[in-house]
Amino acid sequence: MEWVETTGKSIEEAKSIALDQLGVADEEAEFEILEEPKAGLFGRTRGEARVRARVKPRTPRAKNDRRDRRPRREEGANTGERPSRPKQPRKQEKNVSDNNDSAERPRRERPEGPPADPAQVAAEAEKFLVGLAASIGATGETVVNIQGDDIEVQLNGTELGLLVGPRGSTLQAVQDITRVVSQRRMGDHDTRLRIDIGGYRAKRKEALSRFVTQVADEVVSTGSARALEAMPSPDRKIVHDALTGRTDIVTHSEGEDPNRRVVISPAAPAASAE
Repeated sequence: MEWVETTGKSIEEAKSIALDQLGVADEEAEFEILEEPKAGLFGRTRGEARVRARVKPRTPRAKNDRRDRRPRREEGANTGERPSRPKQPRKQEKNVSDNNDSAERPRRERPEGPPADPAQVAAEAEKFLVGLAASIGATGETVVNIQGDDIEVQLNGTELGLLVGPRGSTLQAVQDITRVVSQRRMGDHDTRLRIDIGGYRAKRKEALSRFVTQVADEVVSTGSARALEAMPSPDRKIVHDALTGRTDIVTHSEGEDPNRRVVISPAAPAASAE
């Protein structure tokens, strides 16, 4: 596992920043405290806290250590994972994500009127994001990548963790608001606008792909399906894509948003033989 190193005014703040970079919850990471703030005069602190963190390695359990994975409904609701439904036969497909797990919403019908200039849409998004960063006391610079109607605007700077939020939840809201703002200023347009902050999406993809690969290995080792915790559509797509080349497991999504989750199951022997 690769380690990330972060600093903050306190140990908790440094840990929180590390979790945002890894894109995992506190119980899914392990930490090493490298430096603690020093006590100063009048109860003030000097220096910064420095920690390093990584996604916690998982050790597959032996088959004889498995326990019954059919708990009461209440127990499944209190954990990040729950067993798949065993008595609902379904057609086995090789790691195919369903349409609801696409990273972007489906395109609407092209609006009437002249098409919007993607460069102008990006400029409006940049203006909004820089102003948003300034409103929380942060400074940011933007990098724009335009491919046809696909626009990606990345905001980079310091103290931007507040705009990312736990597991990117605030980032998703910022992206939705930026789309609305650009449409109000430019009118309805048929472009895809994607927002990233501090390279979070790439870090989240790397951390989540590594994590689900470990879970898939455990599924193969134990022979038991695993249901991941509920996650948004872009994260579910990362899971499907990360495991799509494997023939020893299959993935599918179940449930309804915001409680929709990915289930990783061992591949059926007949399917693996084909």
